[in-house]
Amino acid sequence: MIMGKGHVSADDWVAGRYRLREVFARETNRLWWYAEEVAARRPLLVTQTALPHPGSDDDARRVTARIIRTAETMGLLSPGRVGTVVDAVVEAGTLWTVTEWIDGTPLSELLAREGSFDTSRAARIGLELLDVLRAAHDEGITHGELSPAQLFVPEDGPVVVTGFGLAGATLVPRLTAPSYASPEQARDERIGPAADLWALGALLYTMVEGRPPFRDRGRPDATLRAVDRLPLRSPLRAGPLTLTIQGLLRKNTLERLPRPVVHESLVRALAEGPDTNEVAAAAPPERGASRPPRPGTRRRGTRVLAVGAVLAAVAVAAVVLAVTRHPPGTDTAGAPPKPAAPATRSPGGTHPATPGTTAAPTAPPAAPSPSSGLPDGYRNQTAPEGFSVALPDGWKRLTTSRAPDDAYRVTFGRGGASPTLAVTYSERVGADPVAVWRQDVEPELAKLPGYRRVGAIRATTYRGHAAADIEWLAGTGAARTHTFGRGFLLGGRRGFSLRFTTPAATWDDSGNRVALSTFLRTFREPGG
Repeated sequence: MIMGKGHVSADDWVAGRYRLREVFARETNRLWWYAEEVAARRPLLVTQTALPHPGSDDDARRVTARIIRTAETMGLLSPGRVGTVVDAVVEAGTLWTVTEWIDGTPLSELLAREGSFDTSRAARIGLELLDVLRAAHDEGITHGELSPAQLFVPEDGPVVVTGFGLAGATLVPRLTAPSYASPEQARDERIGPAADLWALGALLYTMVEGRPPFRDRGRPDATLRAVDRLPLRSPLRAGPLTLTIQGLLRKNTLERLPRPVVHESLVRALAEGPDTNEVAAAAPPERGASRPPRPGTRRRGTRVLAVGAVLAAVAVAAVVLAVTRHPPGTDTAGAPPKPAAPATRSPGGTHPATPGTTAAPTAPPAAPSPSSGLPDGYRNQTAPEGFSVALPDGWKRLTTSRAPDDAYRVTFGRGGASPTLAVTYSERVGADPVAVWRQDVEPELAKLPGYRRVGAIRATTYRGHAAADIEWLAGTGAARTHTFGRGFLLGGRRGFSLRFTTPAATWDDSGNRVALSTFLRTFREPGG
């Protein structure tokens, strides 16, 4: 529903200079028009945005000046990547934003025509949008109004983004397209770059699923309530983008994936697409590389990344995404339904995890060493059993248990006050890994004092193997622990599980996140 100036039609005039020709995109409280500046005889794009609350002339001047100023700034930061605003006026309770002609098709129109995209195409568009957001966020600019109609996709070249400066134009939480609003916008809280990352996740979801993660409920307030309160519907067609999308669509801004991790995960998804040669062309480097191409130049072939560097980035992104904490009660299924690896078990039954009672490190995340690709203070270690994993300095084998059928469990840590990593191997893994976690492992875990599962048991993949993840809390008071478990299937009935346990109070410490991501990134089974 369009509020404000509601009876505008083709051939009407705006500001006495611009003639409206045809509507080409619609969103809640917004219309996009093909238009013409009659005196100059040049084609333009005009956005009609309904203002729910009439303001004073001073308010109108403030809003229009902000839009023009922000667009000019973004044009300097991302030349050729942001729509050029030539005018902005407020008439009869409607904001009209006049933009130079963009040689591309709105993403909303492409989705209406094609339904959905493959993951490689979605990842490429996501990377190009992320590059523009990087430039904005580094200058303290938040878009705040991203939606499919704000992205124009040329046949040849990177996406062009419009709508900068619109956020905050009125006192409503989000002026347009509430299906893409972040939960903090829905709650009318102050927003920052995390709101744009949520919108990026919503756009990726829409591109691969053919529908937004939260449907438009007809009234903006109802849609915003759904965004804030309802759980995310698990994506079914996202494939290698699944964990990226779920990590971006975390309702808690502190748990949302950071931009560098998103960048590397999108590079990975692009590399897994049908044309891996597009990775170098479509994936701008996250930081420290050349700026976006000059207007009119083609991105393809202008920024060649070494294949080895791309593959290294792929590995890092996949692991960090897979181990980021899932908030309680959120449906976070990993990949489209497929058999996932079970928790491993010995002939005598399931090995229950033994929660630790140790303190987590409090140091900030360590930067990867340029030579090894590992965080500072980590070293690859190969166990006598044949598997290897990178462990922090000072970690050692604490316990080893074995079964007659070659099953074993090895636990690593510093001893005393330390998190632990348990590596379990079995040759009696069941055929349905999610069912094994639920039916074989969880009944034993439920006997632990204070046991509570965190979220759903999640099907996923790990280094090409079917896998399943589970998290749980156990213990009480200061001894309460938080464990992440991943089981994966090697073939036949062989499988491993990795279980990382820390005090519940320090689960989110940056040092623990680095440890868990490093363990999963570097673990190799014998011969792997």
